[in-house]
Amino acid sequence: MDTPPPTAPPPAPDRDKRALLIATAVVGGAGLVTAAMPFVASLQPSAAALAAAAPVDVDFSQLNPGQMRTVPWRGQPVWIMRRTPAEVAVLRQTNSDLADPLSARSQQPAGCVNATRSLRPDLFVCVGICTHLGCSPALRLGDAALTAQLRAPDGYVCACHGSVFDLAGRVVRNVPAPTNLVIPHHRFTGPDSLVIG
Repeated sequence: MDTPPPTAPPPAPDRDKRALLIATAVVGGAGLVTAAMPFVASLQPSAAALAAAAPVDVDFSQLNPGQMRTVPWRGQPVWIMRRTPAEVAVLRQTNSDLADPLSARSQQPAGCVNATRSLRPDLFVCVGICTHLGCSPALRLGDAALTAQLRAPDGYVCACHGSVFDLAGRVVRNVPAPTNLVIPHHRFTGPDSLVIG
């Protein structure tokens, strides 16, 4: 039986080549990280974007019953309306002319799923944009023409396509708007102040 010839031992590693390869990899990796930093930084939101998405503090102490104020939040108008006791009483009545009276298909915080769609019956907060095509409805108070559609002379009317909402932002049947007005997350920070967002 022939024995295989002994194999030659592997050549000794070239330490200089190995050191050069490691140094090249380290320098290349550092260069890659340095080159990527501006791209990663560009993915961060700008100061203006952060400010636009920030919560908004609102003092409504000067808002009298029956008055509404608009504040900007995330580039959208947010309405804050102080409703009168009579307006709240109308909202609590059953109205079969509303498309979604219990707000089952609408967007609002859990605490606003009630007849007034609010955390406090006297204070209504909503995004003032029609859910049809994004127009901004107008507040109409004492408008006898609304009574036929709304069973109340007070509400919001979108002049663009005729959608009508009550003072809780609930849409009436058979108008273009598919859902009630959106209510943003908000919380009260005092008897006359709140934070939106």
